[in-house]
Amino acid sequence: MNAFWNAAFLLLSEPLGNQLTGMGASRPQVDKEFACDQGNPYDPPGTVDDSRTQVGFATFGPIHLLQLLIEVSGRAARAVWWQKWGVHRRLRPEEFGGRVDNHLSSPSRRTYPIDASLRNSLSTGLLSTYFPSRWGSFLLPQAYPEGCPTHPAYGAGHATVSGACATLLKAYFDESAPIENPLIASADGTTLVSYTGADAGQMTIGGELNKLASNISLFRNAAGVHWRSDYTESVLLGERVAIGLLREMSLTFNEDDALFLITRFDGTPIRIIDGRVEPS
Repeated sequence: MNAFWNAAFLLLSEPLGNQLTGMGASRPQVDKEFACDQGNPYDPPGTVDDSRTQVGFATFGPIHLLQLLIEVSGRAARAVWWQKWGVHRRLRPEEFGGRVDNHLSSPSRRTYPIDASLRNSLSTGLLSTYFPSRWGSFLLPQAYPEGCPTHPAYGAGHATVSGACATLLKAYFDESAPIENPLIASADGTTLVSYTGADAGQMTIGGELNKLASNISLFRNAAGVHWRSDYTESVLLGERVAIGLLREMSLTFNEDDALFLITRFDGTPIRIIDGRVEPS
C-alpha cells in the first residue's frame, strides 16, 4: 500500500497552481490543489456548505484518510487470503510451467491434461521460438530470483489491496479533477519531461488512481507470478471491501450529511449514504 500512501500525500499537499509551481504562499493541506469529494461534510469544494470555520481532521480529514488506507488494506488482505486458501487454491504460473516441462520433455517425466493448443504452440507454434530453444526447457522464466510466492495464485494480494486503496482515495477526493502538466521520466530515467500523449489533456485523479491500481497488479503478472484473471477479478474484490468499509462509515459517524461519490472500475457512478449504495 506504500504507493497509495505516496499518492495520498501528494494529493493532500499539492498547492494551488498549475501543479508545477513551488509552495509559494499556499498552505499545505489547506490551499490544496486537489479538492475533497463533494460529499465531504467539512470541505465540499465550491459549494455553499464549504465551511470557513471547520476542517476535517480525525474524521473526514488527512489523519482519517491515512488511517483508513491501513484499515482497508488489512481488510482486503484478509478477504483475499480466504479466497486463496479457503476457496480456490489455484496453482502459480511457475508451477504450471513445471508441469508443462514434465509433460513435454523427452522422454516425458509425467503427463497432465494440458490443452492441445498450448502443447502445439510450444512445440511448433508461436511460442516455439522461446521454448525450449532459448531457455533450455519449458519452465516459465521468473523476474524474482527466489521464484513465485508459495501461497496460491488466486486472488492476487497486491491487486486486492490496490483495488481497495484506489477506491478509498476516489471516495475522498474529487476524482474528476484534472491532472495538469503531466510529466514522465526521460528516456535515461534521470529527469522528468512533459507527457505529450494524445490523452495528456484528459487525465484525471480517478483515471490515474485506476491506472496505479492496474499497473501494480499487471506488473505482478509480467513478473510471472500471477495469471491475468488474478488481477482483473481481485481489484474488484478490493473495491467491494472498500465499499463495505465506506458503508459502515456512512452509518456510524456523527456527520449525518456525509456521503461518498465513486466511479467503480466498470465505469458505474455510485454514491454511498446511510449504509446504502445507490446510482449516482
